[in-house]
Amino acid sequence: MSRLLTFIFSTSGVVVGLVVAAVAVWRRPASRAARRFLIAVALFYTVAATYAVPAAIGSLLSRGYHPFQPGDAPGGVTAIVLLGSGAERVFRWNAKPWAILDAVGAARVAEAARVYRTINPACLIISGGGLDPFRERGATSLMMRDALVALGVPAEIIELESRSRNTHDESVLIAPMLRELRIEHVVLVTSDVHMRRSIAAFRAQGWNAIPAIAPDPRLALPAVRRWYPTDYGLALSAEVVHELAGMPYYRLRGWAK
Repeated sequence: MSRLLTFIFSTSGVVVGLVVAAVAVWRRPASRAARRFLIAVALFYTVAATYAVPAAIGSLLSRGYHPFQPGDAPGGVTAIVLLGSGAERVFRWNAKPWAILDAVGAARVAEAARVYRTINPACLIISGGGLDPFRERGATSLMMRDALVALGVPAEIIELESRSRNTHDESVLIAPMLRELRIEHVVLVTSDVHMRRSIAAFRAQGWNAIPAIAPDPRLALPAVRRWYPTDYGLALSAEVVHELAGMPYYRLRGWAK
């Protein structure tokens, strides 16, 4: 589902959708249905690519959460859990592609570093497996670890979970790690729109995590760019729709509580 949504809310998805609609009009020029379909596709992508629209819906998904503060974490042995994100491939001449964190992953890393400096946890667990065989450096958890160390987090407190493929996997694989490390409290770091499903997934594994939301990295967009179609709007729409579909699916499977 994730790959399908990524395609639909991409430049390729826009082109394919408009081409299919245009062909329908070309094949049946007198058809009102074909013309309406073309208009519907154009309107759909105009709305989906306008950043203000998915941002407004995303704000509903993150309602009730706030930037992490020192008083949010109770006393006791506390761990930070940083959930993985995607990566981008940078191709090089006569060399294997080089993988770097995407903007969403970088925002999560920055928030994890801020939370670390705020509460000084017993450990910091990073999750995220390698979804793409072209990633030279393997799992996203490794890239996140390197970025955190560069931001001043000691490598010796970092634990890695590098086998997960989705949020459910992350909660299932990290839960026993937390018990083995005798952790009492968990501060969960992920994107604001992703937090509600993540909290529910960890609750299903017996952990009532404390949320530490990472902001959408596209918030730095100039205000005017939020009101006309951009690739940033499409990307955020993909994330929001993924969460809207993911939450009921997780509850149906018993993966969320």
